Amino acid sequence: MARALGKNHRKGITFKQLLKKFPTDLKAEEWIVRQRWPKGVCCPHCGSLNVQTGCQHKTMPFRCREKVCAKRFSTKTSTVMEGSKIGYQDWIVTAFLVMTSLKSVSSMKLHRDLGITQKSAWFLAHRLRAALAEDADLFSGPVEVDETYMGGERKNMSNAKRKELADTGRGPVGKTAVVGAKDRETNRVAATVIQSTDADTLQGFVKDHADSEATVYTDDATASESLPFDHVSVKHSLQEYVKGDVHTNGIESLWSLLKRAHTGTFHRLSPKHLDHYPMFNIGF
Repeated sequence: MARALGKNHRKGITFKQLLKKFPTDLKAEEWIVRQRWPKGVCCPHCGSLNVQTGCQHKTMPFRCREKVCAKRFSTKTSTVMEGSKIGYQDWIVTAFLVMTSLKSVSSMKLHRDLGITQKSAWFLAHRLRAALAEDADLFSGPVEVDETYMGGERKNMSNAKRKELADTGRGPVGKTAVVGAKDRETNRVAATVIQSTDADTLQGFVKDHADSEATVYTDDATASESLPFDHVSVKHSLQEYVKGDVHTNGIESLWSLLKRAHTGTFHRLSPKHLDHYPMFNIGF
């Protein structure tokens, strides 16, 4: 891949090479079949390799020959693609764009580029993002943990919204809290929307994502003081941001990307669906 200025180079194929490799749905499906079943098509229901291929069926080209099963299935069965009529080429192109766009890609952009409806594009992208979040191992560490707040500034809100928040305080009031962790060993991150930034909530998140033997780095937030880990913090309140290897710059870079994606790609991220967007449970 050609190298661009800056340090955001990623190895892989170019978009033009992708289209040459997968010019049709058939080519895309053949590649997915080889990746999914390198030893031959296997029944996703019973695991048998005794499968009839090339069946004359509109949507189910495979059939299990085992009498106890005998079910028909397709390349999409038991995958994130199951139940969709979206073409295999569209799935691969979208996977490429979601994985290679640092600030991700919106459903409106996919709708225009793929020639499918916005609803289909939204469904497709969120299915892929859900797949990215599955089966994540505990972070071995060191693990950086931090929280941030998502939402618009009061000066940009309507008069009605500002009036609604007038008596509720300053700072993050009216915003959505998000907690995140980054594993320095694997560069994987995990983040989720939370209802409160109290100690029980934040520490519960860390316990769910970090190995019990991992070293955890945080800022000096009160909620992190009693973390039951090998825990070291930097005192942001005293303008201390790096102390040897101890810092939270990695997870804070994630927040920077997320907020740039909010501003430049998605424009609006509702609290209801915020967990489903990029940078949650992915490599970074």
